[in-house]
Amino acid sequence: MARATYHIAALSLHMIWLLFLSKPCTALEPKITRSFPSILIFGDSTVDTGNNNFISTIFKANYSPYGADFPGHVATGRFSDGKLIPDMVASKLGIKELVPPFLDTKLSDDNVKTGVSFASAGSGFDELTASVSNVIPVMKQIDMFKNYIRRLQGIVGVDESRKILNSALVIISAGTNDVNINFYDLPTRQLQYNISGYQDFLQDRLQSLIKEIYQLGCRTMVVAGLPPVGCLPIQESIAFQNPLDRKCLEEQNSDSKAYNQKLAHLLSNLQPQLPGSTILYADIYTPLIDMVNNPHNYGKPINHLIESHVYLNFLIGAFCRTGFEHVNVGCCGTGMAEAGPLCNSKTSTICENPSKFMFWDSIHPTEAAYKFITESLLKQFADRLN
Repeated sequence: MARATYHIAALSLHMIWLLFLSKPCTALEPKITRSFPSILIFGDSTVDTGNNNFISTIFKANYSPYGADFPGHVATGRFSDGKLIPDMVASKLGIKELVPPFLDTKLSDDNVKTGVSFASAGSGFDELTASVSNVIPVMKQIDMFKNYIRRLQGIVGVDESRKILNSALVIISAGTNDVNINFYDLPTRQLQYNISGYQDFLQDRLQSLIKEIYQLGCRTMVVAGLPPVGCLPIQESIAFQNPLDRKCLEEQNSDSKAYNQKLAHLLSNLQPQLPGSTILYADIYTPLIDMVNNPHNYGKPINHLIESHVYLNFLIGAFCRTGFEHVNVGCCGTGMAEAGPLCNSKTSTICENPSKFMFWDSIHPTEAAYKFITESLLKQFADRLN
């Protein structure tokens, strides 16, 4: 029996070695065969590809060290070291490699046809959230969308514009700034609501946004839930005086889960009210909390996961992942408080290897973390988007 076990293990390792030699290692990628002509983005800094560069706010990311791992090492206004989820999704779906901001003065007609981001970093569904940093509220991004439609019609005509919108993929990602800025950290809304009531307020605004986007012609929408808010480095820093004794805030994480449960229920009830629509809840909480709890399973891929037997996948995965080494501090500066203007090349040192970090600054994930979230999202939607 021992000799048989030895031979099986040796054979498995030999197969893994051959697989490594035959092709580079990547995560299993779901097959989405449906074609989307365009991608349209609404939300906050998680999906803002540079709109804040063109408005009067201090909350920008168009300077070093942001963009350290972006092609050309350019700081584009993306709040990370590299690409964001909209870029990665657009690339995986064959739409284009990068999603430009709508406010870019050099926006080309081709980019208009294939989609843009209307998102604004620091924003939320609550207009009070955006007023703190003088950015564009998510509900006001619908005005940008209307301007976009007029430009699109001027390029391709009304009929073709209608077809593009009807087949476009819409992504909506916001809410984190609302609960952090207006409820937990600056408890303005606590004067009016308990956490459940404030969640209902936010989701009522979101529902109005979805209905407006639908009325303007879009039919396929993906709506992101909240991350484990209590695990953001900035939230841990605010709650704990000792920088060496910081951990996720379970109450805030519990609130995030409650919000997400409500959101999933809302979207499932809303879809039948909008004929022909596909409205999907995007669970980002699960992959992010798994990164926090099991960091050794993540990090920069050094080769490709092979779609094979579960046992082989497990073994191959162990070889393919270097693992996150830091999950409660960002790469920029101390990683405990720096974000936006506080993360800059003049006052902030940068970690040597961002791919070892789950967070780039005290709020935003690294490109490495975003890649794993993108993989998770595409797996979630592979069946429903085909």
